Amino acid sequence: MRLSQFFMPVLKETPSGAEIVSHQLMLRAGLVRQSAAGIYSWLPLGLRVLQKIEAIIREEQNKAGAIELLMPTIQPAEIWRESGRYDDYGKEMLRITDRHDRELLYGPTNEELITQIFRDSVKSYKDCPRTLYHIQWKFRDEIRPRFGVMRGREFLMKDAYSFDLSKEEARKSYQKMFISYLRTFERLGLKAIPMQADTGPIGGDLSHEFIILADTGESEVFCHKALLEKSALDTTIDFDDDLSPMMEQWTSHYAATEEMHDATRFEKEVASADQISARGIEVGHIFYFGEKYTKAMKCEVQGPDGKLVTLHGGSYGIGVSRLLGAIIEASHDEDGIIWPNSVAPFDVGIINLKPGDEATDSMCQQFYKALQDHGLDCLLDDTKERPGGKFKTMDLIGLPTQIIVGPKGLKNGIVEIKSRKTGMRQELETKELDIVTAITALTNKGL
Repeated sequence: MRLSQFFMPVLKETPSGAEIVSHQLMLRAGLVRQSAAGIYSWLPLGLRVLQKIEAIIREEQNKAGAIELLMPTIQPAEIWRESGRYDDYGKEMLRITDRHDRELLYGPTNEELITQIFRDSVKSYKDCPRTLYHIQWKFRDEIRPRFGVMRGREFLMKDAYSFDLSKEEARKSYQKMFISYLRTFERLGLKAIPMQADTGPIGGDLSHEFIILADTGESEVFCHKALLEKSALDTTIDFDDDLSPMMEQWTSHYAATEEMHDATRFEKEVASADQISARGIEVGHIFYFGEKYTKAMKCEVQGPDGKLVTLHGGSYGIGVSRLLGAIIEASHDEDGIIWPNSVAPFDVGIINLKPGDEATDSMCQQFYKALQDHGLDCLLDDTKERPGGKFKTMDLIGLPTQIIVGPKGLKNGIVEIKSRKTGMRQELETKELDIVTAITALTNKGL
């Protein structure tokens, strides 16, 4: 993509009212624009990141055996009355009446709707277990939307729902999502810690929040520092295996949200040097809630013995749009965003310091074509902006690798390669025949 042909309205100044870094940088870098309180339009650069986050989430959900579908944003009020949640949910639910006076709502979550779908479609134990998921926009009418996409009213969410014949089988589904979430967040460049959590209005007796540590976190969290050193990507996972041992490795260490924190237990179980008390941002939440919805809505199947079995359920949410803000909170500096490679809107930014100069234009085009042919997304800054402005913009939007091409360097047979993360620069000789190999070699050295 050539910047001269792209739509990327960056701002030089931080807009008033943007309280936290992620909100400030998302506005300045031209990722989003506010349409109404807590509601945002996603501009091209932000949408590219959102789509990459979605792709990773989708890949990991599919690996864990979840099956994708798509449910509507608008739901009938009657199924929420059937579950008993319609009046209990509160003012966060946006209630609507259509022209025929039918009561509807803009879905804040989908436990009722997916239970209705499963109840009406599945009649035999042979079709269980199943975990279904979708990635869909939600709406919760927050009394005070703030912090940009971190606490908006409209947000993109991945929500999955499992249906099992027994509590034991349901916990296996829960374990699959637990491990899948660890892998997902790590691929997104985040260190997410699973913490015991309150089940809240979803219900049930087993719940974990996945928390990343950040100064702007909504609440205080407490955990053992060993959890920061663990990886869910260092071994190959077969989701058909017993995942209990792996889950135990993560849950054996103390980790709890503010609501579930036991100070006495924390002091007793965790040595002072290993204690972490910090602010945290929730990026995912999983629940096992048993028969809470299936019993109320009569979601049953015929068991092996011919008797009806009420299914056990679980739900598993990831705030997709919130993740974008969380990644920025975890990865930025005073100059702007530092995107992890996996979700960067473009892999490489090419800075043409003198558009119109024949040699400079030619070398930029060589880089652009070679990298594009190799499957890397490039943003070529071919605008007439002054070099200082180009550097600031490229740092602001946070692309992992920058290639700086100018007439002075070309006279000496070199271009510069810069790592956004480390700030390190190295020179690349223009006589190098394989541009992609050269850049990869430099990157692997920590550039």
